[in-house]
Amino acid sequence: MARILSQFTITPDSGGDYTLHLEDEDGETIEMTASYEQLDLIVESIEEVLDMDEEDALEVDEDEGEEKSTEE
Repeated sequence: MARILSQFTITPDSGGDYTLHLEDEDGETIEMTASYEQLDLIVESIEEVLDMDEEDALEVDEDEGEEKSTEE
């Protein structure tokens, strides 16, 4: 079962990489090192998913708006 993300931090290290700290709701922390390129890929993936979710949300709003206009 997937754990629920509580908080996270990303800090640069002295070697040009970044340290990610992911904490779950129980206070357990996972620490990972990632390069700039890896973080960039993560950002792109998040943006793609959020863009799809936004499109789905807008479609629902438009459908609701159409239903309201046909009822009037």
